[in-house]
Amino acid sequence: MTTDPQATPKADKPIAKAKAANPDASPPFLTIAEAGRLLARKKISPVELVHALLSRIEALNPVLHAFLTITETEALAGARAAERAIKAGKAGPLTGIPLAYKDIFETAGIRTTAHSRVLAENIPTATAETIRRLTAAGAPMLGKLATHEFAIGGPSFDLPWPPACNPWDTGRFTGGSSSGSGAAVAAGLCLGALGSDTGGSIRLPAAYCGIAGLKPTPGLVSRRGVIPLAPSLDTAGPMAWTAEDCAILLDAIAGHDPADPASVAVPTTGYARAITAPVKGLRVGVLRGFFERDVPATPEMAAMMTKAIAVLKDLGCKVETAVLPTVHEYNAVGRVIISAEAYAEHEANLKTRLDEYSRVFRVRVLAGGLLRAADYLAAQRRRAELIAQTAEAFTKFDVLITPATAGAAPMLADQRPDEGFMLPFITTVANVAALPSIVVCGGFTQQRKGGDGKHGGGLPLGLEIMGPAWGDATVLRVGHHFEQAAGTRGVRPAL
Repeated sequence: MTTDPQATPKADKPIAKAKAANPDASPPFLTIAEAGRLLARKKISPVELVHALLSRIEALNPVLHAFLTITETEALAGARAAERAIKAGKAGPLTGIPLAYKDIFETAGIRTTAHSRVLAENIPTATAETIRRLTAAGAPMLGKLATHEFAIGGPSFDLPWPPACNPWDTGRFTGGSSSGSGAAVAAGLCLGALGSDTGGSIRLPAAYCGIAGLKPTPGLVSRRGVIPLAPSLDTAGPMAWTAEDCAILLDAIAGHDPADPASVAVPTTGYARAITAPVKGLRVGVLRGFFERDVPATPEMAAMMTKAIAVLKDLGCKVETAVLPTVHEYNAVGRVIISAEAYAEHEANLKTRLDEYSRVFRVRVLAGGLLRAADYLAAQRRRAELIAQTAEAFTKFDVLITPATAGAAPMLADQRPDEGFMLPFITTVANVAALPSIVVCGGFTQQRKGGDGKHGGGLPLGLEIMGPAWGDATVLRVGHHFEQAAGTRGVRPAL
């Protein structure tokens, strides 16, 4: 049975403060790696795991609004198939691991809305290549997740589905545009998810929701069947509780897709195996100008960076200051490209169905119609220069680090429609520079009251780790070792 979660009874209480998770006692809070080991040893059953997650979705989704569509029938069928594979000794790392997907990833026979009235009744005939690969790997699909409208228009309050809420404090923003993916993983509604990232749309929710999210090198992961926003910058990637889990997912979805013209035929690696290699001796560049000048960090975020640097030094990394062009330059290029390409993607519908789009989407995308070809070409030329300048930094460093955002998640409210134009995103740097980049939880704010007086405090703070093109294994490795040393993965939002 495929259901619309808006019809689900409301949960009794909103989500409150954070608490330590006990993965052994709470199947929804297992990591992918932990669940995979338990499933392989037949300590838990795929059907039991899916039932536990479906029950959790039923109870909590009315508060979080993370799921737009719940695919109960498909999830249970996938779990039963996984159970048969395990009994036959044919299980892999993702056999029986319940996942969910941002609702811009097309699914044959299952509604794919892009969180928009324009596609409210859209039933694709084909499935996105990434989902096809994960299904083939034995992962049951729990459903489709909230996003910003067409991955840019949000958070919006004038659409049929409300925006997703942050599990650490339901009065706060999840980050976008992979909003439901961030909320669902953090809340233990699924063990992993897919998101898309054009200017930070995987990594911003990872930062605000306290999970791990990887934007791969462009061309590593197929985008076939993913509804585009700006094809020059779009990427698809994994979101999960840990960097290790992201590596496991990347092992399944990475690789050449001849049917995707942007896919690149390069050798892939065993990402989950590669993360175990030590990080001692790696050269880490700290982009201090990004958070001390361009996007000034809050005191708590600055303190998190100080601690993160200390953790990396203790791991044996060689840490020094690195310098790149300002965040504003990358964002200026990214905004012109996104605006022009997004308008081109939607021009026909904007001319005939304008009132069906949200207010935020209209303001952000209509401006693209004012751009000239000369503006777009100038942005693409400057992008090529920035790619070269950024690549030069990796002759001195193996990875570059920065906060993912200026601070913790803001309150969930109508934001300025020109958000991202007036205020630059640090995350956009990796999109414009065509780099792999992971965000992991670097720490938390101090516990204190905020928002409605009952929620707030103990909010996640995201650390971003960027690597050279095709250095996806390295950023995952640094993220994994950092998580292990920093100890941030033992705390979950209390639900």
